[in-house]
Amino acid sequence: MRAVRVISAFVVVGGIAGEAMAEDGVRPPAEQAAIVDAVEHGLAPAVLIAGAPTERRSLTDEMARLHVPGVSIAVLQGGTIAWAKGYGVVSAGGAPVTPDTIFQAASISKPVAAFAALRLVDQGKLGLDRDVNEQLQGWKLPGAGGHPVTLRQLLSHTAGTTVPGFPGYAAGKPVPSTEEVLRGGPSANTPAVLVDTPPGTVWRYSGGGYTVMQKLIGDATGRPFAEILSETVLEPVRMTHSSFAQPLGETALRTAAWPHDAKGAPIPGGPHTYPELAAAGLWTTPSDLARFALAVRAAASHTPGALLPPALADAMLTPVKSDYGLGFSLRTTAGAHSFSHSGSNAGYENMLVAFSGSGDGVVIMTNGQQGGELANELVHSVSVAYGWPDYGSIERPSIPVAADRAAKLAGEYQVPNRGTFSIADNDGQLTVSLKEGVSEPLYAMSADTYFVLSRDMLFHIDDSGPALKGRIVSGAFEMDFTKIP
Repeated sequence: MRAVRVISAFVVVGGIAGEAMAEDGVRPPAEQAAIVDAVEHGLAPAVLIAGAPTERRSLTDEMARLHVPGVSIAVLQGGTIAWAKGYGVVSAGGAPVTPDTIFQAASISKPVAAFAALRLVDQGKLGLDRDVNEQLQGWKLPGAGGHPVTLRQLLSHTAGTTVPGFPGYAAGKPVPSTEEVLRGGPSANTPAVLVDTPPGTVWRYSGGGYTVMQKLIGDATGRPFAEILSETVLEPVRMTHSSFAQPLGETALRTAAWPHDAKGAPIPGGPHTYPELAAAGLWTTPSDLARFALAVRAAASHTPGALLPPALADAMLTPVKSDYGLGFSLRTTAGAHSFSHSGSNAGYENMLVAFSGSGDGVVIMTNGQQGGELANELVHSVSVAYGWPDYGSIERPSIPVAADRAAKLAGEYQVPNRGTFSIADNDGQLTVSLKEGVSEPLYAMSADTYFVLSRDMLFHIDDSGPALKGRIVSGAFEMDFTKIP
């Protein structure tokens, strides 16, 4: 196993619930230190096999196993940031990760952008249920077939827009404008964004839709998107280490977390550039995102002086379809309401989870392409340590897979607009490869339902027709797949 240099930097944060917190540098009390130690040594897979012993893992060991050089964590407790801590390094031989080290937030940019859009609705500059083509200038969203697409639909991934995500542009490569991305022009590396499904009928994740919203904000205000986001969210929430700078300036880049692939190798040239700012362009820290979560919670609690009025806060945290609101995935367990979002850019994997009632939560940012699995394990560890009503590991039964069944499942699968994955039969143990060069065991719950341990994800397989096909379900995400002959 590759050795990992784990250097930690710790800071405790305190303040008034619902407000941005000021870091005071005070060492934690003994009881808080004990909880931190429990988090660091209580990692477990997202999914456990029913009846099998639970193996608790250390953060140090998991960083090594998953080739993640650096991790940063901020934990919310009772409406305040209880502690924030950095682990590992920004790059091999580089500086230690601290609570102030910035990472690409990836898709956690979306709820921040959604919050800004709702603030503009409150100011009368945007309409939540107005046809976006009325305010878009020059480029118009094509393919709606006479059905208006609204901001509410863009924010909830129900607009029927295409392009689920963006790979970014390698350092030093030409970067297209927002409109070129939307048009799918020759300088863009993704197809044109358009509507190919009747608006409002289905939930389908669309970074393209958020890029439409990015242009809408710029056209409606006549000002740069990054400037509006700073004014409406970053500054009032006091996200002092955050920006939508793409690419990041040389000075900031020298201390930022460097992205790494699934094997722990640095991404050539450094961070990719994402002109799709609303979908993937935020640079930030876990503590800043925790402050943002507290601002959302303050609005959801109808706190006087909150940044959103009650009606818009309620709209943001009310499911539209597939338990997704306006920028967040939503869950309710034992009466406890939570909002969350993950993020994945080239070399960065992150997670934000917060409870709107208790004010508990956690934000995890990593600079490794397998950091998503690590973030899931940390969420479960924090859940156990703080006694949350949700986000602990879940158990699933596992049954043997017959040899002929395993042989039939082995092969390559196509996910429309998402790429491919593969299933292999290794001496009776099925494995699945969802990322290039990385595979993990695939277990059977039944003859047609399979699961992995790294995340809450089910593979439903249908072999009743001429071609083997199925659907991947992970929270609000549902993706069809077909076996490639």
